[in-house]
Amino acid sequence: MVCLDVDGTLVDHDGHMSEAVKQTGRAVVADGHTVVVATGRSLPATLPVVETLGIEHGYVVCSNGGVTVRVDTTLAENYEIIDQQIFDPAPALEQLSEQLPHAKFAVETSAGEFLSTERFEDMSFGLAAEGVSFAELKQSRAVRMVVNSFDSTAEEFQEAVEGIGLQGVSYAVGWSAWLDIAAAGTTKASSLEMLRQKIGAAHEDTLAAGDGRNDIEMLQWAARGVAMGQAVEEVIAVADETTGTVYEDGLVDVLKSVLARD
Repeated sequence: MVCLDVDGTLVDHDGHMSEAVKQTGRAVVADGHTVVVATGRSLPATLPVVETLGIEHGYVVCSNGGVTVRVDTTLAENYEIIDQQIFDPAPALEQLSEQLPHAKFAVETSAGEFLSTERFEDMSFGLAAEGVSFAELKQSRAVRMVVNSFDSTAEEFQEAVEGIGLQGVSYAVGWSAWLDIAAAGTTKASSLEMLRQKIGAAHEDTLAAGDGRNDIEMLQWAARGVAMGQAVEEVIAVADETTGTVYEDGLVDVLKSVLARD
């Protein structure tokens, strides 16, 4: 069970997947391994990556664990949603709007919509935002909430969020002042463990690779957790090993080691 983050792992921060990563990833899929794309991206932004890797039957964990999908190209839409972790975003929105009055807020809903209070551009959603009022945003049923503020550094943002003491949700601060919020207890790792049990994979046969703070639980969960070379120190600290950066195609060596075990 090979669990792979997208941005900063499979693709660089411009969204480009190198030919070496593509071909090695396809080889691992063709070799019969269960390759699970595990990402903070929403489903529409993840499906092109799944297609590039040649995954025709398998699973995807999107929205940092908020949405889990079974991929099957014989289905009408090539996939079906098998799990959603839904939460009420209102309490977090109220707390964060007071602490970060200039921040942008967006919600990915259980219906697959992307709602935001103002112009919000990010490739991780994969669809255009629908502008709504703050009151409407609070009434949504969310699988993922995103907060973005360019007034602070990632470290300052982390301190501000920790000072609020968010209750009833899980959250991870990204590379910049970017906050991903999910239902309480929901992470990539929690959804991957559900999948592992579903498909009957042995825990000792799990591998995960990632580079972001939202990958920490996933790297800790996997029997073999690999941090990308450009990951921040707190991510590298929880990994079993570190590979090259995404710009050095660090994932290729990891995937080749999977093929070498056959």
